[in-house]
Amino acid sequence: MDEPGARSSHLRKIPNLGGIAIFFSLGVCAPIFAYELFDRYKFLFASFIILFFVGVMDDIMVLRAYKKLLAQILVSALMVIGSDVRIRSLFGVFGIYEINYYISIAFSILTFIILINAFNLIDGIDGLAGSYTIVTSALFGVSFFRLGSHNDPLVVLCSILIAASLGFLFYNLSNKRSTKIFMGDTGSMILGFLLAFTGISFIEIFIAKRDEVFYHLQSAPVIAVAILILPIVDTLTVIITRIYHKKSVLSPDKNHIHHKLLNLGLTHRRSTAYIIAYYLLIIVAAYFFRHLSVNQLLVLIMVLGFFGAYLPIFLLRFKKD
Repeated sequence: MDEPGARSSHLRKIPNLGGIAIFFSLGVCAPIFAYELFDRYKFLFASFIILFFVGVMDDIMVLRAYKKLLAQILVSALMVIGSDVRIRSLFGVFGIYEINYYISIAFSILTFIILINAFNLIDGIDGLAGSYTIVTSALFGVSFFRLGSHNDPLVVLCSILIAASLGFLFYNLSNKRSTKIFMGDTGSMILGFLLAFTGISFIEIFIAKRDEVFYHLQSAPVIAVAILILPIVDTLTVIITRIYHKKSVLSPDKNHIHHKLLNLGLTHRRSTAYIIAYYLLIIVAAYFFRHLSVNQLLVLIMVLGFFGAYLPIFLLRFKKD
């Protein structure tokens, strides 16, 4: 059970093992309908299992942060080194193109870890993590579908993520105490891991390989950043706020975007709807301006992202005045 605390947005005990159901749906459906994934990425299922058991242990007993971090480093290394799922090029972002192999490994592992934890941080109000998973999976799934039949297993994985999240949201958004449930760290770590995996796989498609021809989109890394912008901007905003107030970046607080919207008097559902709608506008802007230079597009996306993050603060100050 998730006990209400100082940072909680709920007032009573809520079951927090919804991630088990999400894992179950992925663990059963993915090997049946997207079995090619486990041929192509040898350590994908092993990573599932590790994150599942660590997440369940944390939801039940509350593990120390360093133990969770060690598990995240392990699964990230398995995927990056063992399955060769890594960021090989930045397509000219900050003037960087092809990345050295060892730097690529370190950068990719760090990307996995950051996105796993960033996704966990947005799971603070009803419906947000599940709705965001549906949106990102749908966008990546459509992209994979348009980029050739070679990506069909990834399309199926995205479809399974959407279905699992819809099933979870049915209970997460329930107003009945007897049926309401949270995904807990089990669900948020698995979903964050898979969104990082699909994001890196999306970028990988646009890197030319010997004897293979792909449609090349120069702004592919920035488009991936736009799709995953919510956890990225939310985490950066919280870090900046903590540094500004001279607090440890690891200290818990209520400075996340969803907390600010709740302070404005919005309900959980309305806060979720606002966040999803706004970041969909960012994705539309990224698609519309995709032919800008990668650095110009990245600046545009980050400015829009931070504007959305700080807008509730300005509105709250205006409301108080």
